[in-house]
Amino acid sequence: MLSEAQILERLRKTCRDLPGASETVTFGHPTFQVNGKTFSVLEEYKSELGICVKVEKELQAIFLADPRFFPTPYIGKHGWITLKVHAAPLTWTEIKALVRGNYGLVAATGSRSKEATKRKQNPSAI
Repeated sequence: MLSEAQILERLRKTCRDLPGASETVTFGHPTFQVNGKTFSVLEEYKSELGICVKVEKELQAIFLADPRFFPTPYIGKHGWITLKVHAAPLTWTEIKALVRGNYGLVAATGSRSKEATKRKQNPSAI
């Protein structure tokens, strides 16, 4: 079984390999962001270490049918899920796919938000 430090190091490498990704700490948890928006968090909740990512709302129920996942506290209603890292042996291929999927959702949203802000600030540039 991997330690929390080992899991964080693997997650850190997965996240930092993505363009524009950065690491910060929010509410005491290592948090990975792109364009200032969170796409993955490593956190402990009720003594359960988990990797949190957002999935499309339509897919959330599929993940939650798997006992390794639960709705991320407070933000699960927005599509966030948490993978219990010690519920079963970790499959890093699966974790990378989850992280990259959410990164894609967040990065696309951030790009659209930046473009909307530019248009509002300089409507004549359109």
